[in-house]
Amino acid sequence: VQLQASGGGLVQPGSSLKLSCRVSGRTLDDYVIAWTRQAPGKEREGVSCLDTSTGNSWYTNSVKGRFTISRDNAKNTVYLQMNYLKPEDTAVYYCAAGEYCNEYDYWGQGTQVTVSS
Repeated sequence: VQLQASGGGLVQPGSSLKLSCRVSGRTLDDYVIAWTRQAPGKEREGVSCLDTSTGNSWYTNSVKGRFTISRDNAKNTVYLQMNYLKPEDTAVYYCAAGEYCNEYDYWGQGTQVTVSS
């Protein structure tokens, strides 16, 4: 299983970005797909997780109402729509796959998100 993350960039506070995580080697239904992030000097934290078999999703409190995780089965891709970005959202964002949220077996490379004026 390979995961390829993309879509990061440098944006101003209040802007939006959409991250993509393309999964190859297996179908989306085989795993939960998650986004995690790691800011400089901080531990990696979970941002959102999508159980693709049930459609249930989870968000960390700091992004609820601003971020939305979604999927496109035809493209075998999971997205993270990030709206109203804040400087504290600045981090390297990673997508991951596993059997359960918070238990990941596969990781993609990171994509940098920088929110700054």
